[in-house]
Amino acid sequence: MVNSVIAKKMRDLTDEELVKKVSDYKEELFNLRFQMATGQLDNPMRIRDVKKNIARCKTVQRQREIARENEI
Repeated sequence: MVNSVIAKKMRDLTDEELVKKVSDYKEELFNLRFQMATGQLDNPMRIRDVKKNIARCKTVQRQREIARENEI
């Protein structure tokens, strides 16, 4: 249920906002990996959540790309 809410919110974002979200998530993922390597990561499941959020953003981006190609 939570996942569908997150995906729905991502579909409401503009293309530029999605690109920014992906960038932010990648930066967060880098920081989480760094914390894991240094033994400071409190919640290792957060890495999985961030990866899935990146995939959700990229899926929405690809769906829009395909829709634009079909319009032409």
